[in-house]
Amino acid sequence: MDTELLSRIQFAFTIAFHYIYPPLSIGLGVLLVVMEGMYIKTKQKIYENITRFWIKIFSLIFAMGVATGIVMEFEFGTNWATYSRFVGDVFGSALAAEGVFAFFLESGFLAILVFGWKRVSPKMHFFSTIMVSFGSMLSAVWIVVANSWQQTPAGYHLQNNNGVMRAEITDFWAMVFNPSSVDRLLHTLSGAWLAGAFLVLSVSAFYILKNRHVDFGKKSMKIALSLAVFASLFQLFTGHQSAVGISKTQPVKLAAFEGHYETKSAPLYLFGWVNDSEQKVNFGIAIPGMLSYLVYGDVQTPLKGLNEFKPEDRPPVNIVFQSYHLMVAIGMTLIGLSFLSLALLRKERLFKSKLMMKILVVSVLLPQAANQLGWISAEVGRQPWIVYNLLRTKDAFSKSVTSGGVLFSLILFTIIYALLFVLFLFLLDRKIKHGPEESSDSDSVYSEQRIIFEKNK
Repeated sequence: MDTELLSRIQFAFTIAFHYIYPPLSIGLGVLLVVMEGMYIKTKQKIYENITRFWIKIFSLIFAMGVATGIVMEFEFGTNWATYSRFVGDVFGSALAAEGVFAFFLESGFLAILVFGWKRVSPKMHFFSTIMVSFGSMLSAVWIVVANSWQQTPAGYHLQNNNGVMRAEITDFWAMVFNPSSVDRLLHTLSGAWLAGAFLVLSVSAFYILKNRHVDFGKKSMKIALSLAVFASLFQLFTGHQSAVGISKTQPVKLAAFEGHYETKSAPLYLFGWVNDSEQKVNFGIAIPGMLSYLVYGDVQTPLKGLNEFKPEDRPPVNIVFQSYHLMVAIGMTLIGLSFLSLALLRKERLFKSKLMMKILVVSVLLPQAANQLGWISAEVGRQPWIVYNLLRTKDAFSKSVTSGGVLFSLILFTIIYALLFVLFLFLLDRKIKHGPEESSDSDSVYSEQRIIFEKNK
């Protein structure tokens, strides 16, 4: 097999597997702040139980995220050495910032979050929870900044060092706030919040269905549902803003999203199958002029089509089209589920509906699928460029690696990651089946801490 293709498959596989965990930790981190905040405010044991249970889940997810993310750092140097030399100054700065300002913040306070219940004051523990949550989102900031620069480069110049081209930063903040970074960051965070919210909704629904830890499940579900409602709408808004931005910075990608070939008023397809050879969408249902309206506010405004670009500068259209439309469909489903659950809750019917509980149990898969499809749309839609309009993917991989070596490492990674995933599911299942620790008011950690710190005054 082709070395470039194998290298692309390997990196896509490792990053897709890794990205199961960061959205969960980001979303769950936000919910932990709310849960422990409720505990600090009300001093009710149930919120202590909720917080401590989800901290255990968070710790497991965090550990898996760290373990699966390290591999990609090595792949930059082994499989993508040309790319690493080209963007090292830019990408290295962002990754260094992520390590120094985000990862160490998150991991440092994680120790207090996990082990500090009886060792620090309630307020200090709550502060640690906030810092862990903030650190997880700050980590996302720098990773998205680095990736966004590849999509819309800014704040750089090209330097020729003995025949080797290299992008070097000339304006750090222009690099950070490149044309797509803010929109993509907000969209990424909203997807992560949904992933965390629906994980909590899923587990809570499971407990309610099994008639175990019912009070725990109801209160956890209410907290998670609030985030799900907000995040689902916010994701719709940020998705729209991202599409508007793409129309200006990467018009070929937007055209691929909708299988749009001719420069004219553009329809919005609900679904279909792109026939690239005939330059049309088969079996599709479209709303005439709707894409033009969403982008420009006018159904008659022409949108640049794929034929405005050279064939060699276009992405594989059908892959981008399908991943994008599946992502949108799942996103709309999540909005529907969130608001339907909210309506049932207000009518006091949510916890009585076994059907809705069963749907919420399996709904945990939907944000994960949407997040993966979103990245496929963004990354495949950028092709054939690894750095947009600067470096082609075919020119970025390491010329010294062999197809056999890449294939062997791919098989090895697949086996190891499969074992890690099985271990993750086993540990997660065991923690969920064990359930939260049931404590009484008398042995509440808050009460113990309060007594200890009052004595030490």
